Amino acid sequence: MTRRSRHIFSFPNPVDELAARTVAGGVVLMVLLAFALGSPWVLVPIVYGFWARVAAGPTLSPLGQLATRVVVPALPLQPRLTPGPPKRFAQAMGMVLSTAAMLVWVTAGWGAARWVLLPLGVAASAEAGFGFCLGCKVFGLLIRAGVVPAAVCEDCGDLGRRHPELAHRAA
Repeated sequence: MTRRSRHIFSFPNPVDELAARTVAGGVVLMVLLAFALGSPWVLVPIVYGFWARVAAGPTLSPLGQLATRVVVPALPLQPRLTPGPPKRFAQAMGMVLSTAAMLVWVTAGWGAARWVLLPLGVAASAEAGFGFCLGCKVFGLLIRAGVVPAAVCEDCGDLGRRHPELAHRAA
């Protein structure tokens, strides 16, 4: 793997929570659009977005690019930094749910797929509206249970330890 491809296929650490919440808001809008229009085709960009963000953070995700390059820089707020590995895990949960919704749509129809998409919309709404990241909470539980080694997220305990130059902004 070349140096450039390693850079493209990486996930940021730390992550600006404002960008994560903006992306979640975009997911909520797409889920609402799918339900309002009764259009399962909206699953295509939802699924692509989650796969792209898991593989490469915001780099290959149009929604990630919009959040990190346009929306968040325009906000009059300081960045709120949070560890990247839990956010990547949350994106992976979204990838699994959205992909499952698409597979259900293809095999059983839109009526059944909506029930798979609904929890994704609820989780994205909690992140966008309240900053509650269900995937991050599950990730933390998996670390505490010893299922995921704590070394996977050295920043989870103390963001300032590995990124002291950013710690003052994380508060």
